[in-house]
Amino acid sequence: MSDCDWRPDMLGSGYDQHVLNLGADPDGEGAVEAVLVRRAQRPGEVVRGAVLYVHGFSDYFFQAPFADFFAERGLRFYALDLRKCGRARRQGQTAHYVSDLAFYDDELDRSLEIVAGSHPGQPVIVAGHSTGGLVVPLWLHRRRLAGRSEPVAGAVLNSPWLDLQGGWVLRGPVTQMLRLQATITPFRAIKLRPGVYGQTLHVSGTGEWEFDTTLKPLDGFPVTAGWLNAVRRAHARIHRGIETGVPTLVLRSGRSLFSRRYSPLSDRCDLVLDTGQIGRWAPSLGGQVTDVPIDGARHDVFLSLPEVRESAYAALGAWLGSHNLSYDNSSYERESHT
Repeated sequence: MSDCDWRPDMLGSGYDQHVLNLGADPDGEGAVEAVLVRRAQRPGEVVRGAVLYVHGFSDYFFQAPFADFFAERGLRFYALDLRKCGRARRQGQTAHYVSDLAFYDDELDRSLEIVAGSHPGQPVIVAGHSTGGLVVPLWLHRRRLAGRSEPVAGAVLNSPWLDLQGGWVLRGPVTQMLRLQATITPFRAIKLRPGVYGQTLHVSGTGEWEFDTTLKPLDGFPVTAGWLNAVRRAHARIHRGIETGVPTLVLRSGRSLFSRRYSPLSDRCDLVLDTGQIGRWAPSLGGQVTDVPIDGARHDVFLSLPEVRESAYAALGAWLGSHNLSYDNSSYERESHT
């Protein structure tokens, strides 16, 4: 939309951002904002649609090669940093905290309106990673029930968080205890042992990716009782069955590993979620779900080792093509996403 105030983004040349003022925080932490980021259209690129991406917990958008992949296929890329997350977190706010994931509908609806207004009559694909992969399908379900499915034409979920990893005690009795704790001390942090996922990604560890560790800490932000309770309520809604109303691709690793110590296997497994649970609950997202395990993938399949993420991109490209959502943009010199 032409009236948006776009300004340079922290990613530098080729990216800019628009701040969404959301008003007072329903959870009482002052005024909240969200930040919509867009990749600039490069010379020679033809745009025939758009993508709106939503990050996960302890995360923000920084994966420029992911944006390049869609641009190569005629899809203009936008990413949303949700309230209290990444670029949008303000001083004194609890990182990523919401007591209800439906609060995100505000910034999602407004971002979709901006994207659709910039690409009238063109399809929009919504993508989500991890917790974002939980937020997105529930939002699409609510939009469908309200008769507002357009212009979303597809959803891509990268390791969506569809259940609480661990044994039945965590998914049963502990979940029940969370309800009480979320009522009494919602901002109380839950003590969890840090894992090694962050260090497998960042260049300061064993990884190849540069990102701001104040926005995406290597050990993650503290998990709070109220936030986790909101997640568990969202899981329960997924388990009863929803309908995104659009073709939905689920990508996940072929294997999980919950070791707290690094080994070479750490680079080829999901260290965060139970991928078996993802496969189990993926059909609950609707009647047009394609579930694709990627052997050797990390939790974020597009941050996997080079040969593995090529497999993930190939699966995504094939799915886009099968639903007529991919367009040849070979008229410009492509940037490598390897």
